[in-house]
Amino acid sequence: MRPVCFRQFWRPIVIAGLISMGTFAQSDPSHGIAMYGPPALPHDFVSLPYANPNAPKGGRLVTGNSGGFDSLNPFLRKGTVSWQLRFFTHESLMGRNWDEPFSLYGLLAESVETDPDRTWVEFVLRPEAKFSDGTPVTVQDVIWSFETLGTKGHPRYLGLWSKIQSIQATGPRSVRITFNTPDRELALIAGLRPILQKAQWQDVEFSDATLADIPIGSAPYQVSSFEPGRHVTLTRNEDYWGKNLPLRRGVGNFDEVRIDFYGDADVMFEAFKAGELDFVREFNAENWASRYGFPAVVAGDVVQSEIPHQKPSGMTGLVMNSRRAPFDDIRVRDAMLHAFNFEFINDTMTGGRQPRISSYFSGSYLAMQDGPAKGSVADILEPYVADIPTEALTGYTLPASNGTARNRKNLRKAMALLTDAGWVVENGQLQDQNGVPFAFEILLRQGDSQNKAIIDIYRKSLEKLGIQVTVAAVDNAQYTQRIAGFDFDMTDYRRALSLSPGNEQSLYWGSESAAQDGSRNVMGIQSPAVDALIQALLTSTSQDQFQSTARALDRVLTTGRYVIPIWTYSVGRIAHIKQLKYPSNLPIYGDGVEWMPAVWWYEETDK
Repeated sequence: MRPVCFRQFWRPIVIAGLISMGTFAQSDPSHGIAMYGPPALPHDFVSLPYANPNAPKGGRLVTGNSGGFDSLNPFLRKGTVSWQLRFFTHESLMGRNWDEPFSLYGLLAESVETDPDRTWVEFVLRPEAKFSDGTPVTVQDVIWSFETLGTKGHPRYLGLWSKIQSIQATGPRSVRITFNTPDRELALIAGLRPILQKAQWQDVEFSDATLADIPIGSAPYQVSSFEPGRHVTLTRNEDYWGKNLPLRRGVGNFDEVRIDFYGDADVMFEAFKAGELDFVREFNAENWASRYGFPAVVAGDVVQSEIPHQKPSGMTGLVMNSRRAPFDDIRVRDAMLHAFNFEFINDTMTGGRQPRISSYFSGSYLAMQDGPAKGSVADILEPYVADIPTEALTGYTLPASNGTARNRKNLRKAMALLTDAGWVVENGQLQDQNGVPFAFEILLRQGDSQNKAIIDIYRKSLEKLGIQVTVAAVDNAQYTQRIAGFDFDMTDYRRALSLSPGNEQSLYWGSESAAQDGSRNVMGIQSPAVDALIQALLTSTSQDQFQSTARALDRVLTTGRYVIPIWTYSVGRIAHIKQLKYPSNLPIYGDGVEWMPAVWWYEETDK
């Protein structure tokens, strides 16, 4: 079922983004581009539909991160960086409208042009586009940025570069990118690549950048001060070149944004209660109901805002590393799911207030449907019957308990699965046929109190099966290093997904990325069927075909039992000081870094 729009006012925009999906032959320069069909906003739009173009400028926003940082370059894998910098300090050729599944409009580029098959895309730069030091953004900056990020940058940038046949200037302000593979999304991905200043790196090797080598960007904010591991301050550029662009009206409203770093989430929450931070996101409904009775909330100085959205649930839970035994066996992974007593854990942790994630795209029209695969979804899956779990075709639901602590029925099923996989119990200990105990480690960040509490309950169930579980709580730097090197058995996991899944799916669960250090394929999926379905997504020529393929992919991922899902975050919960305001019109991507704090503003008095 297609998501219901929040406000009747937005229905025409959402319908334009979701349903006007015939093959769109764009062959003339345009102000925007969509994955399917024309972009929803006209060429003369004055601001984004969810931004307040009259929002006041000024004020200071203080936010917090857990852990620390030793780099200010978000474009390299080396070092730990404040994740917000990419969004605050750098721009791309095009920018998103978060009220459409995937549409872009001119930012550094004033126009975009592509052929009907999207074998190439051409951008024309705005003559007024400038970096924060006042120098113009040039075609050479664009070409250098694509090549440098594609060869020396973070792994997330490598995939696009491998699909580019050529990139060349076609005029003083125009650049054309030709692709070597059929993929409708590549033109949009190219529009979203960050553009860096070439001249800054003439005498400095980009991959050897130090903390002092802060990349120069063209966005509204620039780093003005920092203390390694403690805080980063960004200041709004009063001479920002794009302040009057439609994409920027009502966006970037704070004069200053400060990011403070704390040892863990609990310490950060106490800092918020003490007035040292301006907002926090709450991911636990029970905490939302019981943890916010401190004086500032009672006095009305802190407001609890619930913000709905129409995004897919994504996947949150405990991920198993299928690269290594015993989790390379789907029967073992299935047993782990049965041993996880979600209903009891959910009642203990959230008071049963948050529903469970049922699949990767649950809560959206891209989600797998109940029961057996039907129609075009079944047709798409049929060629891969030998390579996918049977339930991908016959139907699948997550194991459910009766809500009691014992969970006897599911524990019996878990033991049957383990027995079938060759494990036996000897003297109360689960062992393989060589007498090697079933033992594994769950990796967590220090201070991750929520997941620690979940695991404390879960490990008791595993111990009943004779499984030995240890928990390793490490600091943020060690955690990042171990995840990047896939040095874990099981760990916490969060993967947000959009209404327009595309090339990033290869990074998340493509076979090639499974062995690439630092990739986002944390669970190590290596499936020809998944690879083929991702390619089918990228070559879909209609919205119906795209939707059916996404539903088929959702079935294969879910039945692969790579993650033990917990609860979904269908409503964004943000507690903030009363001076922080946001527009009343909500985009379909209503909660996330793409929206908060971009279009929020500071207002000293209530109106």
